[in-house]
Amino acid sequence: MIEPYRVNADSANLVGLIAEQGLAVVDGLDGPEDLLRLAQSIAIVVPHRDSGPDGVTTIADLGESIVRSGFAGFSACALNPHTDRSGVPHPPALLMMSCTQAATTGGECVLIDGQAVYDDLAESEPEALTALSTPRSVLFGGAAGYLSSIFSDNGGGRIAVRLRLDELAQFAPEVDRWIPVLRAAIDRHAFEFRLTAGQGYVLDNHRWLHGRRAFTGQRVVHRVNGDPLPELVVATGVRVRASSDAA
Repeated sequence: MIEPYRVNADSANLVGLIAEQGLAVVDGLDGPEDLLRLAQSIAIVVPHRDSGPDGVTTIADLGESIVRSGFAGFSACALNPHTDRSGVPHPPALLMMSCTQAATTGGECVLIDGQAVYDDLAESEPEALTALSTPRSVLFGGAAGYLSSIFSDNGGGRIAVRLRLDELAQFAPEVDRWIPVLRAAIDRHAFEFRLTAGQGYVLDNHRWLHGRRAFTGQRVVHRVNGDPLPELVVATGVRVRASSDAA
């Protein structure tokens, strides 16, 4: 499944692949320095709560017996499909990840194209899509988070996807009743693959959901968030298709 998205870190096709498909699986990332170099070549790096001053976050199992809300990434647990930084007003448009050490078992990346989910719901469950697009219908990030919707206007005929499916998302009743339908659509379009050392990915955080399987061993990955460099003119999010384009 990953072959149509696969490029080398220095590939001239990388930006075009992100602009068109919203995802590129990247080879040749031998450490966090390579990831940061790649990130700075295509994006304005946006610091994360957990990142260092350079914007790079090291994600590994810290071995804590109790996983705090919002910190499940630093465990060996599975992660529900989500978009990054859902609890802030303007989530970064790009997520860039690289693997330094693969898990002993498990730890597969789970990716879901929000375009496929949106189109699926538009055709099969339009009432659900309307509810999931209702402004200020979900509180993301807890009490100090941000009120928005799962699907929202991103401008330029694009829809931004914003989602988490843990205790830090509170859904209005008219949205909550459709979450099983949304989960089923996500499951229909999910695929998974295992990152090896030196491999990573870049994805459109306004379009693609990402998660992971539980794992054993000391899996170490690095993350950078950012927004595309203005000169690259990369539009992010889900395209709103005219009915004649649905096929």
